[in-house]
Amino acid sequence: MTAASHPLVSAARSLADGLLAPNAARVDQEEVPVSHVEAIRRSGLLGVSAPREYGGAGAPDPVAREVQEILAGACCSTWFVQTQHHTPVRLLAKSELPVRERLLGPLASGELLAGIAYAHVRAFPRVPVRATAERDGWRFDGTVPWYTGWGLNDVMLLAGVTDSDEIVFAFADAREQPGLHASVPMRLAALTAARTVSLELDGLWLPEESVVLRTPQEKFALVDLPRSTNTSPAVFGVAYAALRVLADAGEAETARGLRGRLDEVRRQAYELADHPVPHEHVEERLALKTQSYDLMRAATTAAVVAGGGRTMDVRHPAQRLFREGMFLLVQGQTSVVRRGHLDALGS
Repeated sequence: MTAASHPLVSAARSLADGLLAPNAARVDQEEVPVSHVEAIRRSGLLGVSAPREYGGAGAPDPVAREVQEILAGACCSTWFVQTQHHTPVRLLAKSELPVRERLLGPLASGELLAGIAYAHVRAFPRVPVRATAERDGWRFDGTVPWYTGWGLNDVMLLAGVTDSDEIVFAFADAREQPGLHASVPMRLAALTAARTVSLELDGLWLPEESVVLRTPQEKFALVDLPRSTNTSPAVFGVAYAALRVLADAGEAETARGLRGRLDEVRRQAYELADHPVPHEHVEERLALKTQSYDLMRAATTAAVVAGGGRTMDVRHPAQRLFREGMFLLVQGQTSVVRRGHLDALGS
């Protein structure tokens, strides 16, 4: 079975065509509705990469990437809320700690939706969130600058750095509680609908049974390198969506030319993503990531140009895709990715 013929890919296409894309303009100006999340829960897509024995689909990475492309191209805000869920699921699947048995089943089945509050650990040696051992558990203090899906997620994967430079990952309920306060939802240039807030942590205490991983910062940085240097499927999803808008505007020949280049970069990027040694070929990964950004920018720009003045209407799909592309340029950005991208732009 190819990725394109997998039942979950078909489910993603049905969801995208029947619900997400037709409502994307409205969602972009408002917020991701609970009904969108419920539809994704029912579709089984939240368990695409989860082990079968815990209720997931156990699908291979090409299937998971195809699903993410489809969702991002249909409604990037909804994609961004649900994509947070898959990292906690993958981490739990590899864990041998007690929290696996408590949470992996509900997350794999979609009974619970997870968010992530750990991107700040990539700022090391700066430590926005400190974790301190306390009372058979862990105390978290500091600020999580970005947390997406507030009011939609059930649980969050939170991380803090100890005085000995160990990173502690633990699960917390995604709600106001003693030691955890959320800001008002942020107004952003794109994806405001994804309900992003900052979190203030002032003595949030989590029991040891909530911990899913403790790892030295240096080891985390090595494991995290391919995650940040590989190209996000969402980049391709938004680019392909922009090419469809371009073709619908009567510019099929321009769309075909860009699509051929995009197909080739996508093929190479996914080949490297599947490389058996994930932290090798960093320069090649970065080069392909930059090329994919260039093509996404070209596709979204072409869609705006083809639509003319009408695209200044915030409800126009070309304008929305252009803004979503801008968001993806900095989503998950690390200093390594930023330097590589700027050097490529400067040359």
